[in-house]
Parts: sequence; structure tokens; C-alpha cells
Amino acid sequence: MRVAVCQLNSQDDKEKNVTEALELVDRASREQLDLIALPEYLDFQGPREQALAVAEGENGETLQRFQAKARELGVAILMGSVRVQGASEGKVLNRSILIDKSGDVVAHYDKTHLYDVDLPGRVTYKESDTIEPGRDIVVASLEGRKVGMSICYDVRFPELYRLLALEGAQVLFVPAAFALYTGRDHWEVLLRARAIENQCFVVAPGQIGPYPPSGACNGRSMIIDPWGNVMAQAPDRVGYVVAELEFDLLDKVRAEMPSLQNRRADVYALAKAMKDSDK
Repeated sequence: MRVAVCQLNSQDDKEKNVTEALELVDRASREQLDLIALPEYLDFQGPREQALAVAEGENGETLQRFQAKARELGVAILMGSVRVQGASEGKVLNRSILIDKSGDVVAHYDKTHLYDVDLPGRVTYKESDTIEPGRDIVVASLEGRKVGMSICYDVRFPELYRLLALEGAQVLFVPAAFALYTGRDHWEVLLRARAIENQCFVVAPGQIGPYPPSGACNGRSMIIDPWGNVMAQAPDRVGYVVAELEFDLLDKVRAEMPSLQNRRADVYALAKAMKDSDK
């Protein structure tokens, strides 16, 4: 599977963001790809009040434009995430959408873990004020392979990725708008850990650079193999990088280091049962 991760610098102009993302898909498609992956919040990065207004319905115009592009180019596209209208008033879903080369939606995933932090005198940020959390573990089939879906902050919760691996995922998607402050120290380490412990390829397209009113994203979009090696990493600018996912390598890693097979599920179940009995 030949894959590109695209790195964007989305701002507070939705039409401009979507147009630039589609243009980058056009550029990347010259590489004879099977999949082009875009980052989180490809539609809009800006004041949260405005962000609510850009949300579309389940089958909105932005999705339709990327479906048309996938059909035109004959390539699968991961829309890292866009805002979709949810059931809760004053909130939207942060949704990642996987489109196959025929333009059909293969799967979608709504971000599960929301970044809420309150450090008095330093920073207060509550993603849950405007985002409705998802509840589903999503594994889909693409080009005959199993792919697991996640978004950004999810990467700090290894239990999600273990569940994806146990459901058969061979590739883990981590589209992100990872903060610059934490990203320089944590982004690569977390991605490589998720690849190593689950023996999966990791495909992680990210946002890069400043956005209004005062945010900044880490970039460093990358593709990682099941041994934890970085196969491709984007420089600090808008663009894309490409890598070939060789699934013979995945099979070799899992055979030589059978950690998924060696899990003691019986011990975990017993420990949980003992804990529950103490309640």
C-alpha cells in the first residue's frame, strides 16, 4: 500500500482550507498512491465559536467534494477530520472519514478522547465545551487490509490502539492538529510506541504552524513501520511525504516478536473480576 501523509496549515477560512487541501491531494496523487491521508481539522482552525458554524450535515458539501476527488483520481482519501453536526445543541462531532478510490465512504470515526485542561494562571482549554465525544471503536477494510481509526489526543490512550489491534488492524491512522508545545517532545515518541506495542504501521498526517487566535501546531507528519522505525517525515512546511507499506514486514515482526499472541488475557480478566468483587 503506497501512502502519502499531507501536512496542512488550516486557518479560519473554510473555503480556502478545503480548496488548498484538495490541491495538495492533486499534487500528491502524481506519486501513484493507494491512499492520501489528511490531518485533523482540515476544514477550519480558528475561534471555537466560529468553528461551530462551519459544521455540516452527515453528507455535507465538503465530504462530497472529497468523494468526487477520490473518484476522479482513483485513490483512497482519509479526511483526517472535519466538523459534523451532532445531536447535542452547541456541540459538533470531530469526525474522521475514510473514502475508497470509488468515492464511497468506507467508515467514519468520531474522536473519543477530548482534551480538557485547566492550569490556573497558565491555560484553560476544554475541547468538550464544543465537541461531542464518540463512543465507537472503528476498524475498516481498505485495499484488502484492516485499518484502525483515531484522532490526535487519542494517541495518549494506548488501550484504544490495543483494541484496534485485537480487532485486526494492521494500519493505525492518527490524523492530528498536535500542539507545538507538547508535540516537539511527545508526538514522535507516542506514535512510535503505538506502532511498536501493536505491531502496526502508523499513518499520522498533521497540521503545521500558527493559526488564529493564538494556536500553533507541531507538524512533523510521519509514517512509521511496525518495528517503530520512521519511514517518512515531513519537513516543517505544508506538503506531503510518501512511504510504501510492506505487509510482509508486518508479518515478519509479528512472527519474530509475538507479543500480541503472548498477551495474558486470562490474567487481565481475573484481575478485573477481583477488582469488581471488591466494590
